[in-house]
Amino acid sequence: MQSAIQTRAFANWQPPHRGHQITSLDCHTGGEPLRIITSGFPVLPGKRILEKRAYCLEHYDHLRKALMFEPRGHAGMYGCVIVPAEREDSDFGALFLHNEGYSTMCGHAIIALTKVALEAGVVACKGPLTTLRIDVPAGQITAYAEMAEGKVTRTYFDNVASFVVAMDVRVVVPQIGTVTVTLAYGGAYYAYVEAASIGLSLDAANHKQIIAMGRLIKAAVQASLPIHHPYDDELGFLYGTIFSSATATPGVHSRNVCIFADGELDRSPTGSGVSGQAAILHARGLLRIGESIIIESILGSQFKVTAYHPQSYGFHTAIIPRVEGNAHITGRSTFYIDPEDPLKEGFIFR
Repeated sequence: MQSAIQTRAFANWQPPHRGHQITSLDCHTGGEPLRIITSGFPVLPGKRILEKRAYCLEHYDHLRKALMFEPRGHAGMYGCVIVPAEREDSDFGALFLHNEGYSTMCGHAIIALTKVALEAGVVACKGPLTTLRIDVPAGQITAYAEMAEGKVTRTYFDNVASFVVAMDVRVVVPQIGTVTVTLAYGGAYYAYVEAASIGLSLDAANHKQIIAMGRLIKAAVQASLPIHHPYDDELGFLYGTIFSSATATPGVHSRNVCIFADGELDRSPTGSGVSGQAAILHARGLLRIGESIIIESILGSQFKVTAYHPQSYGFHTAIIPRVEGNAHITGRSTFYIDPEDPLKEGFIFR
């Protein structure tokens, strides 16, 4: 009995007044974490999400590090700050955080945010199917949620225009050799590589080699292939490497494993990544308009992607991918950032 009383008493601890307190709701989509900041993050000025992103980088990057890095996070942590909508017809905006900085688009986060926004009443339910619009650095995302008895039962979103930039380019990668790469955009730019072409296994047990090779290929592509977004220079950078392979899972088209930011391995199939993959398959004549495929992650979690709305986007031929997946809530957190803590901004070990 005394032990139980003592255990409960630990909950009586109160934070010192000098500390900074930040709360979050934590989720995952297909195994990929999302830490939604719910209070304590400073207001970010600027009308455009990209302006807020730049301000956060200059003034509050220490908070990104504190929330993403150890001991509060880890090398693969991912988060978002909810901000006011940029467009009049949008419901809210989202600024995405990771171990290196700030993403331009994140599909797994959109899926989780849509679920939480509907179930928490951030956006009013409008019947069995509710549409909401979320502003992100890459543009406006239209998301859909089907609901029953107050719970979201199905979630999907229409991404920004996605397109191929360069098909089957040969890039010399130190320590690997010459690698055939396809560069595509799905809200972020990725270098796509067939894993079998470099003898790479996409089994979960091989995750360390996948990360290492993803980082090497990203660096080589950055050094050899210029990237220019058709309309916004701030979106024109290589975000990561995506390896693809065949899979023995019935009904699944392929496996995608994405290494993004500073060597983060996406546990989900990657929403922006499968969008770029759909653009590649469409350009190769392997995915028709209106046709859907399922792509799995390194964990076997699945996203369905459908090619819609062929269109011109700058000098590119693009599609609008529709991506579907499932998110789950994992907990709530309250973090304290003590100014006297020498490790208050965190650290990362791999």
